[in-house]
Amino acid sequence: MDLNGAETVIRCLKEEGVECIFGYPGGAVLHIYDALFKQQDIRHILVRHEQGATHAADGYARATGKPGVVLVTSGPGATNAVTGIATAYLDSIPMIVLSGQVPSPVIGSDAFQEVDMVGITRPCVKHNFLIKDVTKIAETMKKAFIVATTGRPGPVVVDIPKDITDPAIKVPFKYPKQIVMRSYNPAVKGHKGQIKKAVDLLLEAEKPMIYSGGGVILGNASEELTEFTRLLEYPITNTLMGLGAYPATDTQFVGMLGMHGTYEANMAMHDCDVLVAIAARFDDRVTGKLSEFCPDSKIIHIDVDPASISKNVRVDIPIVGDVKSVLQDMIEVIKTAKKKPSKKALKDWWKQIEEWRSLKCLAYDRTSKLIKPQFVIEQLYEATGGDAYVTSDVGQHQMWAAQYYHFTKPRRWINSGGLGTMGFGLPAAIGVKLGYPDADVVCVTGEASIQMCIQELSTALQYSTGIKIVNLNNRYMGMVRQWQEFSYESRYSHSYLDAIPDFVKLAESYGHVGMLVEKPEDVRPALEESLKLKDRTVFLDLITDPTENVYPMVESGKAHNQMRLPPGVIGDRELA
Repeated sequence: MDLNGAETVIRCLKEEGVECIFGYPGGAVLHIYDALFKQQDIRHILVRHEQGATHAADGYARATGKPGVVLVTSGPGATNAVTGIATAYLDSIPMIVLSGQVPSPVIGSDAFQEVDMVGITRPCVKHNFLIKDVTKIAETMKKAFIVATTGRPGPVVVDIPKDITDPAIKVPFKYPKQIVMRSYNPAVKGHKGQIKKAVDLLLEAEKPMIYSGGGVILGNASEELTEFTRLLEYPITNTLMGLGAYPATDTQFVGMLGMHGTYEANMAMHDCDVLVAIAARFDDRVTGKLSEFCPDSKIIHIDVDPASISKNVRVDIPIVGDVKSVLQDMIEVIKTAKKKPSKKALKDWWKQIEEWRSLKCLAYDRTSKLIKPQFVIEQLYEATGGDAYVTSDVGQHQMWAAQYYHFTKPRRWINSGGLGTMGFGLPAAIGVKLGYPDADVVCVTGEASIQMCIQELSTALQYSTGIKIVNLNNRYMGMVRQWQEFSYESRYSHSYLDAIPDFVKLAESYGHVGMLVEKPEDVRPALEESLKLKDRTVFLDLITDPTENVYPMVESGKAHNQMRLPPGVIGDRELA
């Protein structure tokens, strides 16, 4: 079978089981778009900005576990995609980005809409390719999917010059079933000796702690994590990216840790004597002041990426391997071990944790006549039965969603953790909805973030995605304002938004349903009404208390046991 380059690209996507791609056409990719037009197997989702394409593909990938695929043209099409590529890279999300390039003979001549996409994206991709030969398309595409989806996942860019997709040039098509890359061979099985040492240390612990990250979700290891945790009866905390890997409603779960983590999670981390870090990378938002992080703890670190181990925090027992496989092996060793955890020590440890829990660090004023954002998330949780896919933008609303929506399943919490990308939530929600058309998909956002990619409301209309947008409107860039209050003596430099649109009218102008909510008693009815409108996108503009802050908070430069708590809540190690 002879195919031209454009047809080959599309056929490769079919061979990989791709169901939909997100893109925006332009001159350098018109041959590929023509090939797309001639087939019915792959659905193309036309976004309104290339950043929206990458975020939608990202949301699709996080929710489904399948790689997201993006198609953009050269020049500004490619550069507009960079923010979304970096977002996926920082959170280890599998993504294939096909970027058009000017014809090969004029590369390097500053041709119209030419940029060095390979050079631009090199710092923020797992790998990238520039195809120089039409006969290499199939092999390159296979490599791209392998690299993006194995080991520590990540985005891969395939840059395709226009002449490589020339319809007049046809070559025989054969898609390789397997391919060997000598320089790429990620570890799968963990070292048995290291696993035995880790289990021995865990079983000797008197104040143990389990700290799991987003890699557990990416590695489809939530069941193993849950069995491992319940087998040991140890406390567990999740990172922002790891929420849902372990059921948040379980008594062993002590909440999210880190800058806006719970008091009990951060205190238990600080005071533990053995810490097992599972597919987490010791991000600065988790560790706080590095020199004071887990000062008396022996640390076990499980990760598929050897470069992540001892990168930020030096560990005592490293285990490199696929998290699912490693946890399975550890569970078997624990079950057959003669030694068991000390019941007395564990009882005393849980007693201490319950004392920390009793502080109620997530308390807020429930008598306020203003809408409290925490209340909105609690009502959202109840209205959806805790079973929605929740995307978020970045800021205070993101942290409140993480704190008050109790995720019990993996891949339900879709947010930008590493890069902190405003504008992520709306297109990501569209991507999730396209992956799961019958599910409730809710975007929790703020009036600043939502305007970053507001044009994707048009995409939501075109494809009838029926998402719900919960806008916690406090008239500020909330997290910026909070930092300015705490660290800059309330000098609110450019954090107040003086020209906010009428979001109800704006949503209606895009063909959607808009609802304005100004009273606490109207929150639940509005949420329930919006959820009944299954096939409509609904924009709920909730006017919330502009003075509300996210607590607890570990301020920059402080140790992770030094938290600013809500007014009226006094902790034994609270900052003065």
